[in-house]
Amino acid sequence: MLAYTYEENGKFVLKEKEKPTLQSEDDAIVRVTLASICSSDLHIKHGAVPRAVPGITVGHEMVGIVEETGRRVTKVKPEDRVTVNVETFCGECFFCKRGYVNNCTDPDGGWALGCRIDGGQAEYVRVPYADRGLNRIPDTVSDEQALFVGDVLATGFWASRISEISREDTVLIIGAGPTGVCTLLCTLLKHPKRIIVCEKSPERIRFIQEYYPEVEVTTPEDCKNFVLQNSEHGGADVVLEVAGGADTFRLAWDCARPNAIITIVALYDKPQLLPLPDMYGKNLIFKTGGVDGCDCAEILRLIEEGKIDTTPLITHRFPLKDIGKAYHIFENKLDGVIKVAFGANERKVEWSRPRGFSAVPVLPQTSNPSSRARVEVPPTFTPRHMPSTMGSKCFGSTIV
Repeated sequence: MLAYTYEENGKFVLKEKEKPTLQSEDDAIVRVTLASICSSDLHIKHGAVPRAVPGITVGHEMVGIVEETGRRVTKVKPEDRVTVNVETFCGECFFCKRGYVNNCTDPDGGWALGCRIDGGQAEYVRVPYADRGLNRIPDTVSDEQALFVGDVLATGFWASRISEISREDTVLIIGAGPTGVCTLLCTLLKHPKRIIVCEKSPERIRFIQEYYPEVEVTTPEDCKNFVLQNSEHGGADVVLEVAGGADTFRLAWDCARPNAIITIVALYDKPQLLPLPDMYGKNLIFKTGGVDGCDCAEILRLIEEGKIDTTPLITHRFPLKDIGKAYHIFENKLDGVIKVAFGANERKVEWSRPRGFSAVPVLPQTSNPSSRARVEVPPTFTPRHMPSTMGSKCFGSTIV
């Protein structure tokens, strides 16, 4: 089978490998029908994930069809369409029983797929602990709609949950990349009073304004002043930092009101400074983030009900044989790319989406609608590859 392989730092190669086989009675073999590239794959490529094992097949965002199951697998069966969780977890250890599956103590626990064991940018993938790592896709949900359930959407869902968002809150989301948009979608489900998205890319600003017009938008240069002008208590009540830029960690706590919650969703390439003397008296609560992928069944239910739609994120599509080109576009942020998708078993990728599908929750109106921001950007964003109908991995710590 074809598999995209981590050869060494800076080098991924598409090569022929043996089709995976069951290694445990808890395993399943899944034929990958649709997969995507995550920024974490780029971290592996450039040596920023020390645990990554050279020689493994990369990729942890995928959906597919179950081909074979071990004897102890009971929740899925051959021919089931399934999402694949980025994390594998035993369900029995101290952390799993408390919902912190990212910290599973099993040797294959946590983020293993596409990092320490072969992942899904291939024609087939072996999934350990299949009863917990796979979720059956409802018949009314397409592969395209379900593609991000196991990772980037699970990340946003968990981040919004632990951020304790209320209906009275002003929420600041820093970063409007794929994870930022998924975090936004899950934050919308909480119906806060106001959501502000901070983003520097004109193309992504245009994307947010087009698809989520009820959300206010600002840029990093204007972010602090904008938040102060559009919040009641000297800053945002909740900040979700999803950008992972050189200055975005500081921006996150600088834009927060005293006693705010700051959830760090992003992965950073370098250590971040916590300048406690400058922060003295703000009494901030930091929650470090990534994904605990234990809510995939609930996320699929919300997609089926039309409450979450991530299909607008898919801007580019390729067959598996062209994955190198897909990486080039995604890594270099070319051609208005947000997310790419590729069909592992098709020469040509076909797409379907329920007609009229719409899934954007509506925010309550603010008392001053005229204060809603419209950041002016050049009219250069032309999503040539969008469908015509359009639509870190380490949560757990708290610092007070």
